[in-house]
Amino acid sequence: MSAPSFTPFAGERIAVLGLGRAGLPAALRLRDWGADVAVWDDGAAAREAAAKAGLALENPAAGPFRRDALLLSPGIPHALPRPHPAAAAAQAVGAPILDAVEYLYRAVRAAGSHARFLGVTGTNGKSTTTALVHHLLRGAGMASEVGGNLGPAALSLNILGDRGVYTVEMSSYSLERIVSVRFNLGAMLNLSPDHLDRHGDMVGYAAAKAQIFARQAPEDLAVLGQDDAWSRGMRAGLIARCVPISANTPQPGGIWAEGTLLRDEAGPILDLREAPALPGSHNAQNAAAATACALALGLGRAAVAEGLRSYPGLPHRQERVAEIAGVAFVNDSKATNADSAGRALASYDRVVWIAGGVAKEGGIDSLAPLFPRIARAVLIGEAAPAFARTLAAHGVTHEVAGTLEQAVPAAAAAAFAGAAPVVLLSPACASWDQFTGFDARGDRFRALVQALPTGRAA
Repeated sequence: MSAPSFTPFAGERIAVLGLGRAGLPAALRLRDWGADVAVWDDGAAAREAAAKAGLALENPAAGPFRRDALLLSPGIPHALPRPHPAAAAAQAVGAPILDAVEYLYRAVRAAGSHARFLGVTGTNGKSTTTALVHHLLRGAGMASEVGGNLGPAALSLNILGDRGVYTVEMSSYSLERIVSVRFNLGAMLNLSPDHLDRHGDMVGYAAAKAQIFARQAPEDLAVLGQDDAWSRGMRAGLIARCVPISANTPQPGGIWAEGTLLRDEAGPILDLREAPALPGSHNAQNAAAATACALALGLGRAAVAEGLRSYPGLPHRQERVAEIAGVAFVNDSKATNADSAGRALASYDRVVWIAGGVAKEGGIDSLAPLFPRIARAVLIGEAAPAFARTLAAHGVTHEVAGTLEQAVPAAAAAAFAGAAPVVLLSPACASWDQFTGFDARGDRFRALVQALPTGRAA
């Protein structure tokens, strides 16, 4: 933790809008670092908590914007589909709208530290890759802080010395709101349709993601996925040294998987069957990206291999929550779009699939090549009728359960009757119709599975 006399933002007047998991810690840290901070949240309970913490309340949308900058929670839009009134007020007077990582970066540099910043983005896999890089670095004894979109909040991280590394998960929302951050190592994993309401179209979405490489220098590193055309298309604009990665295709100068074997041009690094928390080809891509970063930061191949073996995994990402009577129950609630669900489905030969919620554009049509792996689908949430129509058109056995409380015992009954050895919650949908987030959905799935009588469906 930095000394109380460290005040890099003295004299700056900052408005903070959105006081959730990241916003309130950001406001408190900015205040501790000398800024004149005023905060607001559209929810009364959040405002009350901020007032109890001694923060000044001020609605930045009420009247002309009177602050030097607006720190806006990533989930609050500043442009599409329509700007929040506070964002519109800031834009009207030319005040920048910034992300917490921007302030972390400025504070670290103001402290005189040359700690390196490693940013990870992509439509899918960024949380796993971020956590995996941190695991590898800490296992090698390096000073590493991890946060951002993954959590903890960026502005709750400690100031590191010159040899430290900040491993930061960056969403497209956050990448749009950094103006000076230079990622010494930037990793762009993959790109598929998501968040198009916020970015307008795929061109806008790709432009936001490409900001991970903005301001890089030739001595920096760009780790770039090669398994989709949108990511490959970013290579032409790179200044930094590029390390291409792939889950299935050899990459000259890069890292890739041949079957389950992770390797580079120097030879094998690890058979990923020895890394139980990294199943499937999508995790081969994540492992390739993390390995590229770790090797560039000086880790040896043996240390990387051992770190991949010992990685414990993250909750809600193909998390094996139980095995009952030979049936594995897998919590992949983080799969909030079809592409991510497809990666999970491809990891198993035969499943009973629980899916549904708030569907993304395109529904599950793109998953048709994987439908033969589905012994039975059990559908929940507002997307259930549309998903049922798609599955019916392809002859996939399914039922509409409506809620997770009904879906888990129904799926368990089918699996125990011999339909498949795996019950997979991989919804291909956002959770907002029935839950506060994917994590709450996954927690509920875990609790319902643990409530099943051992060896029999409820």
